[in-house]
Amino acid sequence: MDLFKRISSGCGTSGQTSCHNTTKQTNSCCFESPGGLLLQTQFWDTDPSTGPSDSWTIHGLWPDNCDGTFTENCDSSRDYTDIAGLLTAQGASDTLSFMETFWIDINGQNEQFWEHEWSTHGTCYSTLEPTCLPSGSAKGAEAVAFFNTVVKLFQQNIYTFRNNLCSQDCFWGERANIPLNSIKRISDGNAKVTPSLDCDGSSLNQISWYFNVKGSLLDGEFLPIDAAEKGSFPLEDPLLPALQGAFQQKLTFSPAALGVS
Repeated sequence: MDLFKRISSGCGTSGQTSCHNTTKQTNSCCFESPGGLLLQTQFWDTDPSTGPSDSWTIHGLWPDNCDGTFTENCDSSRDYTDIAGLLTAQGASDTLSFMETFWIDINGQNEQFWEHEWSTHGTCYSTLEPTCLPSGSAKGAEAVAFFNTVVKLFQQNIYTFRNNLCSQDCFWGERANIPLNSIKRISDGNAKVTPSLDCDGSSLNQISWYFNVKGSLLDGEFLPIDAAEKGSFPLEDPLLPALQGAFQQKLTFSPAALGVS
């Protein structure tokens, strides 16, 4: 049974949206604060090529403050080790299996990578404080919930990205140009938002989706928003030729490979 179906915050999603509250929120278990500006960041590694040849991989989910600043390493007493064992013991083996394919370290140190993402970023979510979990929750359950949330959010966005990246405006061949409006329209459903794009040399290697959240990170509603700051890729460029370098190093894409007819 999926852990998400067994742990409920009891918060619902009818409360105020993080970073958009009009009154002071006192229940930090049901209102993410101060880190209510969330970045869901993905890698496209090519040197070396890491992960599936046709997919982005997970970097993390980071809680920035609403003003763009951030806090890290918020509770060293919860710097859990053996994340794989923790996930397995608490019934999240499906999440672990997905992470072993899509959340991997460029140097093969997956466990250290997961531990870092949890201790550096996961411990800073107010809605994942142990006191916010149901009574009797196992030690480390909030970390398991964190990894579940990151995976579920990645699954939602990566499949949307792959299935909607290309349209008739794309040009495929020796140089793959992808119009910026294709990037803008590939977030959640009909929400047209622009992510932050970062490059490694001439190739796109990281994309960050921004969210606010209603309710708890356990089971809240994630609302896609425009990136709070642009990355190193020049978004004013009407085309994205930098994608060509990364895509052709890792895999030669075709419309069919992206599910585009």
